[in-house]
Amino acid sequence: MKNKITVSIAGQEYTMVAEEGKDYVQHCANLVDQQIQEIMKSSPLGRSDAAVLAAMNLADQFLKEQEASENLRRQIKEGLDESAKLKMELSEAKREIFKLQNHKG
Repeated sequence: MKNKITVSIAGQEYTMVAEEGKDYVQHCANLVDQQIQEIMKSSPLGRSDAAVLAAMNLADQFLKEQEASENLRRQIKEGLDESAKLKMELSEAKREIFKLQNHKG
């Protein structure tokens, strides 16, 4: 179900249509607004130029987070692979111990 949510970004009202709820859309709008406001305070840019720079900043953050997430996935997969290898070695060691114990008797 689509929701219509009105948000304010850089002093301009926008009506968003989204699957997500109001709180999520408002949070996104706040992030964009914060980026634009920071850029406009620190440089004499208009709203549209500030919006482009804000989009670039957010894209940069997104790509870096995506890379960090992929690194974590790879580390988890390596950990799981190592765990599976150790479980197999443990199982083999238990079988060997069982064989040695039965061979003695």
